Amino acid sequence: MQLFYNPKLDSSVSQFVFTPEESRHIVKVLRKKESDNLLITNGKGYIFEAKIMVADTKKCKAQIISSTKKHRKMYWFHLVVAPTKSNDRFEWFLEKATEIGVDEITPVICDRSERKIVKQERMEKVLQSAMKQSMQAYLPKLNPITTYSEFVEKEREGLLFIAHCEEDEKMELKRRVAPDKDVTILIGPEGDFSEKEINKAYEKGFLPVSLGQNRLRTETAAIVACTTVNLINNG
Repeated sequence: MQLFYNPKLDSSVSQFVFTPEESRHIVKVLRKKESDNLLITNGKGYIFEAKIMVADTKKCKAQIISSTKKHRKMYWFHLVVAPTKSNDRFEWFLEKATEIGVDEITPVICDRSERKIVKQERMEKVLQSAMKQSMQAYLPKLNPITTYSEFVEKEREGLLFIAHCEEDEKMELKRRVAPDKDVTILIGPEGDFSEKEINKAYEKGFLPVSLGQNRLRTETAAIVACTTVNLINNG
């Protein structure tokens, strides 16, 4: 059954109307009729089962018949990633990271960043689509783009890592991550972090990690990190 998204739903709502876009998709594309059931999430842990009352292409109305609250996992995973020069590649990363299981994403501008502007609304839609496709109840938190210096200056809790390409003593990420521990990982731009940025991260408690022997694109490195953290916690 297909999953829909409505952030305004909560346990107190009994009836609601889909947006015109979703109404048309439900009635015209999926060919749903009155009395058919649908699943909806509010992106905050709830999965609602609803029955269509009015199958209108502009105002599809539904009634909540049951709800289930899914508990969050025991850890919080935060990916801090420099936007890639190609929007398509960064959106691919957002989609796959959501499917695999990321809790928070912060786009960050670095010294060698080629892209310094991102479309927040567009990225939110990519995350929502990936959440629905993978049948998840929680929408990842997407922070506004920020500078690297602003990000690292703030105090962070949990395990802190930076993945860079400089020759340095590094331990593999899979040996650094511990189950049920909050994790924040910094992933740099195509040209990598600058030496100044790396040293600043060290000062703030970030530990260098390796994502493998091969040099990876930014979006690939982020997905490898996401997969590693997921496997350590769910393997």
